Amino acid sequence: MASRFSGALQLTDLDDFITPSQECIKPVKIDKSKDKTGAKIKIGEDGYWDVSSGKEQKLKKVEITLADCLACSGCITSAESVLVTRQSQEELLRVFSEHKYSDNKGTVRDVKLIAISLSPQPVLSLAARYKLNPEDATKKLTGYFKSLGADLVLDMTVAENLSILESQQEFIQRYHNNQSDANSKSLPMLASSCPGWVCYAEKTHGNFILPYISTTKSPQQIMGSLVKEHLSKLKDVASSELYHVTLMPCYDKKLEASREDFYSDVLNCHDVDCVITAIEVEQMLDVSKKSLEDFESLSLDWPWSLELSTELSIRSHIGSGSGGYADQIFCHAAEQLFGETKPSLVYKNLRNPDFREVTLEKDGKEVLKFAIANGFRNIQNLVQKLKRGKSPYHYVEVMACPSGCLNGGAQIRPVNEQPRELVARLENMYTKLPQSIPAEDSLARRLYNDWLQGKDSDKARALLHTSYHAVEKLDIALNIKW
Repeated sequence: MASRFSGALQLTDLDDFITPSQECIKPVKIDKSKDKTGAKIKIGEDGYWDVSSGKEQKLKKVEITLADCLACSGCITSAESVLVTRQSQEELLRVFSEHKYSDNKGTVRDVKLIAISLSPQPVLSLAARYKLNPEDATKKLTGYFKSLGADLVLDMTVAENLSILESQQEFIQRYHNNQSDANSKSLPMLASSCPGWVCYAEKTHGNFILPYISTTKSPQQIMGSLVKEHLSKLKDVASSELYHVTLMPCYDKKLEASREDFYSDVLNCHDVDCVITAIEVEQMLDVSKKSLEDFESLSLDWPWSLELSTELSIRSHIGSGSGGYADQIFCHAAEQLFGETKPSLVYKNLRNPDFREVTLEKDGKEVLKFAIANGFRNIQNLVQKLKRGKSPYHYVEVMACPSGCLNGGAQIRPVNEQPRELVARLENMYTKLPQSIPAEDSLARRLYNDWLQGKDSDKARALLHTSYHAVEKLDIALNIKW
């Protein structure tokens, strides 16, 4: 089965896909014998081996995990069948059945509460697949996950709002830093919510590009912190006994959830334990010979200690179907820096519809220039401009998949229509969702004050921000390009 991880740049032809290569090899440590004499090695059919010592030993299995992939410089992404050990539908169903899970450290833990967090893009993909409107699809998904054994099914809007609000604040700070020191690597600020792009940046361009990337966590990881840090206390459950699952539009989110940066030594668990995708939900339904329509319609859960002021549903943001980062940050910066409360958001396409820009002029002078770059061909062009010192942008919303998250690698593929037609339908569905305005999110404001102890607190910086790491190339013969 072909990999559905995001296509990463293959430098030879600027393609949007990379296949597994010989470089994707995990070194295995072999302990040398202290015996200086020669020895014959005998391996039996049962997997036991003997080194002429009379003592048989069992061969150890070699496993490759998502964490190993992140630490390897051989490729950007690889085949899901090789990498996914604890991030699969089979593992999820097993946890539902046994109420136990094994974390990335190999520790087996009991599960007392299972929470599922829904991102809007895969919900829309499933809505299109089963010919449902987004509201009905959300309720049917809630009913489906509850039928499997989920205790809570949550909307991720609050995490998306926290990510946007923190990104807005980070951009303003970077802008001021750049004004005081033009040689600093504060701008352009590059979006960090796409793990395929971040993984590529770490492994291919390393320390050159990383200072430009926003340190604000993606909505998935902010939701992870919120669930494991805050919700666990509200429910009086240990963080390690709360199994957190996210429904996301791409397999790269599994890579993100497996990062060591998102493992808490204090809580002894990852922020997100398992990532499931739209296409995997479809496969699970197919195996059970069910349709999403067959399940009871249930409302999303609202476990927060705050009265709900509007009807609960998945929500969109103004701007792109990837979360609208460029639009939201542009509007905030225009108001905070230049007093423009309603700036014009008219994008101009550049090489293609996946590379477009928007500008703000003040007194006849261009004062802000933002862009959206989707797909690795456009990302490569962006990086080359940066390396030549010719990037004109203050902020770029960067996503690995062409057309962004609505066309994520784990979204359900079209059957009787062209891919672009399906993406256009999903974009139309996204724009018709109830819109969330981050600045008016009462829960986000409450969380900043009660949970995070204020926007500028050390706790907010620790739980809403992360760091990146350049991955050095392995100096081995397999890296040689003949």
